[in-house]
Amino acid sequence: MKNLIALNLKVYSESLGQGGLNLALIAAEVAHETGARIVICPQTVDLAAVCKIKGIDVFAQHVDANKQGAFTGSTTVEAIKSAGAKGSLINHAEKKQPHNLVKEAIDKMRALQLESLACSADIEESKILAGFRPNFVAVEPPELIGSGISVSSAKPEVVTGSVKAVKQVADVAVLCGAGISTGADVKKAIELGTCGVLLASAYVKAKDPKALLRDMARNL
Repeated sequence: MKNLIALNLKVYSESLGQGGLNLALIAAEVAHETGARIVICPQTVDLAAVCKIKGIDVFAQHVDANKQGAFTGSTTVEAIKSAGAKGSLINHAEKKQPHNLVKEAIDKMRALQLESLACSADIEESKILAGFRPNFVAVEPPELIGSGISVSSAKPEVVTGSVKAVKQVADVAVLCGAGISTGADVKKAIELGTCGVLLASAYVKAKDPKALLRDMARNL
């Protein structure tokens, strides 16, 4: 499987509307320049617009397990596919879900040929999520999210432990997130056995997001 960088734009003011489109265009340019696989997760209101940009894979930031119908405020698997998304994050630390619903959502994405990236907080949860057979498990200790302190440096044992635990359960690729902010962090993540990284604020709030992303892509 090709190594990748997943960019979660969250709901920062800088990533709304045209700001989010600009960040997606930069990601597409860097993907073209470097040959890296880059996944971008825009704000829900911008999902369909960002899906029109060529050269990057677009995921939703969250998807609900429920079926279509009278479920006000839900984001269904069918809806993100209709928008053009190729998959979705699920169970992010800021959008935790009961594990039974995470499994249901992953099953529905698989049935509709969409990719799933399930987020875990630690080794134990990584192992549980691997049992649901998502395409990716991203281990992100919540206390390091947005800290600027990379999990690959601060808690490498969580990364290597998750890689080992996941591989004992299923053939699922592992990413690491939380505090990833430099090309060196990406290089370290790969050395620890992952296939890439998941990051957010370091990219969205960067003074020069293209330079940052280019450096990261070259360290995959």
